[in-house]
Amino acid sequence: MSESVIITGAGSGIGRAAALVFAANGYCVIASGRRLAKLEETRDLASTGAGAIIPVAGDVGLADTAAELIAVAKANGSLASLVNNAGIGWNYGVDHPGSMAALKDTSYEQWREVLRINLDSVFHLCHAALPVMLSQGHGSIVNVASGGGLRGMDDAHTYATAKAGVINLTRSLARAYGPNGIRANVVAPGFVDTDMVESVLASDMNPFADDTLRFQVSPLGRPGTPEEIADTLYFMAITATYCNGSVLTVDGGSLA
Repeated sequence: MSESVIITGAGSGIGRAAALVFAANGYCVIASGRRLAKLEETRDLASTGAGAIIPVAGDVGLADTAAELIAVAKANGSLASLVNNAGIGWNYGVDHPGSMAALKDTSYEQWREVLRINLDSVFHLCHAALPVMLSQGHGSIVNVASGGGLRGMDDAHTYATAKAGVINLTRSLARAYGPNGIRANVVAPGFVDTDMVESVLASDMNPFADDTLRFQVSPLGRPGTPEEIADTLYFMAITATYCNGSVLTVDGGSLA
């Protein structure tokens, strides 16, 4: 029987790179995102003769979308892994002022929407995937958090709260379901060159344009690439069979 993998946020950036890595290794990737056209672009980038990429558009902050993704995955083999990568960050704050702000400047509606997309989505997908993995007796969950979930932030308080919630939810899943053969781990990227931060990199605030500041942001002096994070996601989901409840930072040493 073939094996399927669900990857959310697969229309661009880290999610797209991850979908291509899993497909190249023979998995049937259920690629989730809001925009079907972007998911179809991801599918069309996959190498021929490897695994498949099946686009499924929807809002992962809704339980119905999670149920649909699980149904498509089950129709295409056993569910090997769930990669919860979808989320909103800095660029969302450009179009929705206040959503990446400090708490006193964040409305209830902004608080709720960031949590809905960045944390509720993880709940919905894990909640829907666990019965399948339990019936199989195996599976892995990799949730994408952030360095912002491991330390306090000057602003983006809702974002930091959501990512911290992702981390401790994952640790709890690892303790609860490890005995059932289900691993749950976190990958916490640092500054990665994706659409989420393009407004920063294209502005006067780009920290990597300064030869001194860039090494303060990351000791490697550069942002990460989506492909570097995608390789880590594959490692944690498939290869790292004794990792359970781990939080792997991939940030060039920013939190060192």
